[in-house]
Amino acid sequence: MRVALVVPGSLDTASGGFAYDRALVDSLRAAGETVRVVSVPWRRYPLGVVDSLVPRRLSPPGFDPDVVLADELAHPALLRSNVDAPIVALVHHLRCDAVDGLDATVARTLERRFLDDCVAAVCTSRPTADSVERRAPGLRTHVAPPVDTQFDPDVTPAEVDRRARREPFRVAFVGNLVPRKGVLTLLDSLAGLDEPWRATLVGGHPDETHLRRVRERIRRRGLGDRVRITGSLPTEETAAVLRESHVFAMPSAHEGFGIAYLEAMGFGLPVVASASGGASDLVDPSTGVLAEPGDVGGVRDAIAGFAADRTRLAAAGRAALDRYAAHPPWSETVAGVRRFLRATVDRRGAVVGDADRDDDSGPAPQTETGGRGG
Repeated sequence: MRVALVVPGSLDTASGGFAYDRALVDSLRAAGETVRVVSVPWRRYPLGVVDSLVPRRLSPPGFDPDVVLADELAHPALLRSNVDAPIVALVHHLRCDAVDGLDATVARTLERRFLDDCVAAVCTSRPTADSVERRAPGLRTHVAPPVDTQFDPDVTPAEVDRRARREPFRVAFVGNLVPRKGVLTLLDSLAGLDEPWRATLVGGHPDETHLRRVRERIRRRGLGDRVRITGSLPTEETAAVLRESHVFAMPSAHEGFGIAYLEAMGFGLPVVASASGGASDLVDPSTGVLAEPGDVGGVRDAIAGFAADRTRLAAAGRAALDRYAAHPPWSETVAGVRRFLRATVDRRGAVVGDADRDDDSGPAPQTETGGRGG
């Protein structure tokens, strides 16, 4: 099977979504598939639509793909394309789910147009697939969750129990310091805690304006001696932060899946996560709390509940370890994606074969219902 993967900018971009794309490329190649990567311009949203004014060929010169797998992040540049192969969207999350106001209106319009050109979608969580299906009824979807490929925690239940009794109470955040990740909500919630606490914020800060807002919020709330901003850290140092923490909190506006939540569970950390998006695939009352985006009181109560009841904290940490262990392995994810892409190619072949029949050959037998043709 020949696959063209379309991404915005560079596949080497540092983010969870691009890490997923890179792992998928490597695994598909290791399984014997031929994969070529196609880069389209990545501009400030939604200026990428200028790149769709001229139909874009979604494959390298001389490469005739059986299927095009297009990262949904590139959708503004892909509203018009020049390709004979079926297009499958690779959706980490829809932009319209993560923004509001006029931005959401524009994103809904552009994403719907992009999805209309697709015959199917690979989604990283069930909630993301549900959102895609609402925007594009009839589009076939397949859920292919990411896995923790960064850490090998090897944390035991006994370690979780011992850690639960340590002071002070420690909160970890791992993610880029951008507005969507809910850092300001987290800081405001921490300011209302009665228990002694410390918090460590790990991650890059590509938005310097937002970083200044974060620092100002820390200053204004008088949190300077209790909040540490580390920037991006090597894997070993990030693991050390998670290993010594009690709770992982990232109350994002929206997460398509939230790989950081799963990674934290591997260290036996209960999770305070966003109720919007894919975290509900991971977090339930036994492993953490889902808070509505922007709900400072809800986040504060969730963290305070764990800080005040260390028996509950330890039980939730052990449940998090169990949930991490039960997560499907990457080999299962890749095998599912391969089957889904091959089925998409086979469907297109069947449709083309039907179109090539003589008029008196009669209708082709129906072997599948539902979903779009292609």
